[in-house]
Amino acid sequence: MIYNITDFGAVGDGKTKCTQAIADAFAKCKEQGGGTVYVPAGKYLTGPVYLESNTVLNLEAGAELYFSDDINDYKPVVSRWEGVKRECYESCINAYNKTNIAITGRGTINGNGKMWWDLFFAGKNKYPRPKLIAPYECEHVLIDGVFLTNSPSWTINTILCSNVTINAVSIKNPSDSPNTDGIDPESCKNIHISNCHIDVGDDCIAIKAGTEDTADRVPCENITITNCTMLHGHGGVVLGSEMSGDVKYVTISNCVFEGTERGIRLKSRRGRGGVIEDIRVNNIIMNKVHCPFIANLYYNCGPKGEEEYVWDKNPRPITKDTPAYRRLNFSNITCKEASASAGFFYGLAELYVEDCSFEDIFISMTGDGIADFPAMAKDIEPCKQKGFFLSNVKNLRFSNFTIKNVDGPAFEIVNAENIVFSNLRIEDPVYDCEPITQVNTKNIKILG
Repeated sequence: MIYNITDFGAVGDGKTKCTQAIADAFAKCKEQGGGTVYVPAGKYLTGPVYLESNTVLNLEAGAELYFSDDINDYKPVVSRWEGVKRECYESCINAYNKTNIAITGRGTINGNGKMWWDLFFAGKNKYPRPKLIAPYECEHVLIDGVFLTNSPSWTINTILCSNVTINAVSIKNPSDSPNTDGIDPESCKNIHISNCHIDVGDDCIAIKAGTEDTADRVPCENITITNCTMLHGHGGVVLGSEMSGDVKYVTISNCVFEGTERGIRLKSRRGRGGVIEDIRVNNIIMNKVHCPFIANLYYNCGPKGEEEYVWDKNPRPITKDTPAYRRLNFSNITCKEASASAGFFYGLAELYVEDCSFEDIFISMTGDGIADFPAMAKDIEPCKQKGFFLSNVKNLRFSNFTIKNVDGPAFEIVNAENIVFSNLRIEDPVYDCEPITQVNTKNIKILG
């Protein structure tokens, strides 16, 4: 059955609050065992919306759900924020322990986030801000075709969900809006993200699995990301820094990153624990990114990030709280006009990043950008037009790898073993120098 929200009293004038009418439509669906809540063309002002099992929220072309900026409409509920279970303001669209839910159509979901951003900048949020869409412990979730904009914080944040499909969604948040990530699967299983366009103020896609302060360590795994375009975010696809439950079995393919600060970015630190492993990245175009490849285990932003155990470069004992990166594979990637660095891999002194490969990679550096940080760590300085920095790594292979317009060595390698270069090409360097510098390395081979 299809239930039109106007039949329950909703008025699409952008002024009349329709929260109860939408709730009544979903209650009718629940009573009938399921159905579609239909939003016709018009602008419908509403507070938080709750989906029920076996229901579809369908927005007609020309329909807009416009969320209230009255803070009194949003009560605190249990959710996660930055990997930790805690009270947060209700999301704009919510679902708790539901099965077979969908948000579809060609309409718009507008989070009307400016009030929330202003509260954040003023330091006046009592609880973490609402997300735009946040299913929690749900199964069989579909988000298809809709346009999402002005999210108060993260736009789509699926938490502890399974079998999620996000397809043909467009997301647009202002470039200066805080923490407005595009799509953040968190401790989820079987996630399919395809054909999306994401232009946001933070990470375009960020894969998360909780922090050391999360009681239940639940992995985020079995994830495919394909045929997406990503603009202006801090990162194209980011893994971490919340990764205590493990992030694994991820494929990223056939995507374009335009002007994202970083391309593929892994970030974590001591204390988090967990592993990021079995990641495959293939057929990617990047343009005007600061740094295309990052695997950083000294990431120091956020709570506890300035503690000595985070930034200490001396080996520490390996424990359950030691994070690890391994089996990262990159192939068929073109990056043009990279500004800061060709790449940045910084493993822990006690546990190296290991078993990684780069095949058929082309990176062209530009001198037109400003100096910037390739990654965030205590002793990292801004740089410009530099090569690939590798520290605390082992068992890496570079095949058919080209760096163009680099200012200095193409590779700076510190504390490394078993690195093989096959058909490394350096084109139009700013000046002639040794292509690879080495400090405390073992078994570095340059072939062809």
